[in-house]
Amino acid sequence: MTSINISIKEEAYDFLKKLKTKDKSFSDVILGFKKESDIMNFFGALKNKNWDKKKKRMKSLRESFERRLV
Repeated sequence: MTSINISIKEEAYDFLKKLKTKDKSFSDVILGFKKESDIMNFFGALKNKNWDKKKKRMKSLRESFERRLV
């Protein structure tokens, strides 16, 4: 395996260090960001939401906002 030295800001290093574990290298942590999520994992995630309740809350919020503008 080839090694390449890179220079990163201390803030970036601290961020990666927090994600690193004993069984993960810094390379493993960085490559973890590369993984693409499958959009199909999200299908049906909102099917059990009460949309009528959400619409009422949104309408109330908009009315409240409009009252404050007048």
